[in-house]
Amino acid sequence: MLTKKGKYGLKAMVDLAQLQPGETAFITDIAVRNNLPKKFLDTIMLELRNAGFLRSKKGPGGGYSLARAAAEIRVGQVIRTLDGPLAPIRCASRTAFEACDDCRDPETCHVRRSMMVVRDAMAGILDNMTLEQFAAGEKEVGEKEETVAALRSEAG
Repeated sequence: MLTKKGKYGLKAMVDLAQLQPGETAFITDIAVRNNLPKKFLDTIMLELRNAGFLRSKKGPGGGYSLARAAAEIRVGQVIRTLDGPLAPIRCASRTAFEACDDCRDPETCHVRRSMMVVRDAMAGILDNMTLEQFAAGEKEVGEKEETVAALRSEAG
């Protein structure tokens, strides 16, 4: 499940993706435009900057901007940076596997196997969706549905 941290981070990334090239935005402005708590957004933006998604500039004309073109940023990368693995449960994660306390054999566990399918489906969509596509979907619902349908067919 996407946490508030992940959701707010995606909203901020979309906000920045909609800026003109060379333009920057202050955290306060991003928070107001998206109805996000500024203090929490400060932490999220710092994490995204440290992960290389954003760059920041202090002083007049300063603020945040995307470090790369929105077409080069994958939504799955952003979510993993803020929320960790996409898997709905730890035992289904490829990068942070942790066996469940109540599981005798993870290899034959029906819950784990099903959640691995869910993980793969989510990763297939989110890792193939660029921030540019995601931001376009935010503007026009019809295009968003077509984008998701196209990504599903590509993923699977």
